[in-house]
Amino acid sequence: MEFSTWEPVYELVLADLGYDREGDERVRDRLAAWAEPFDADRLPAAGGEVAVVAPGPSLAGDLGRVDDADGVVAASSAADRLLATGRRPDLVVTDLDGTPATAAALSRAGTPVAVHAHGDNAPALDRWLPACDPANVLATTQAAPVGPVVNHGGFTDGDRAAFLADAFGADRLTFVGWDLDDPTVGPEKRAKLGWARRLLRWLAARRGRLFDL
Repeated sequence: MEFSTWEPVYELVLADLGYDREGDERVRDRLAAWAEPFDADRLPAAGGEVAVVAPGPSLAGDLGRVDDADGVVAASSAADRLLATGRRPDLVVTDLDGTPATAAALSRAGTPVAVHAHGDNAPALDRWLPACDPANVLATTQAAPVGPVVNHGGFTDGDRAAFLADAFGADRLTFVGWDLDDPTVGPEKRAKLGWARRLLRWLAARRGRLFDL
């Protein structure tokens, strides 16, 4: 996705949630100074089916649905749930919240990890980037891309995972462990899930195919 296409949506998200674009850019630049160019050809299933796995309450009963996919992209702590059942994701998407030690360990073991920079996760980057293997890190931002830091769209780890799978050529997206109406989350998380829903609808419209969520 060209940033000129994403930028108006990004501005709407910032305005709605009260986040600071300058903060996003400042942390993006810190990530850019650390990151290396990433070979996107390593990512899974161009032309095939990619399971986009979120860590929602329904995941326990849905895990078997990933087994027929050509590739598996895990959002944040969904990676731990997959690993606990002997399933290894092909890509982990994280802002280093949740279970960052897992993301760092997977990067050192050769699994690609998309590490995201945004305005309030500088401490997490400072803590966990030294534990990651930069050769296996795809650096991402929601602001304008700079150097090795890319922006393929998306805001939360979950919907960003879907945008990344789309950008790298997935023909079909299967959503596993998604609970956009989870009644247990707080107001801020609920607002973010609302944006995830809107962004996935936009992605579906761009792809010309509805998602089963």
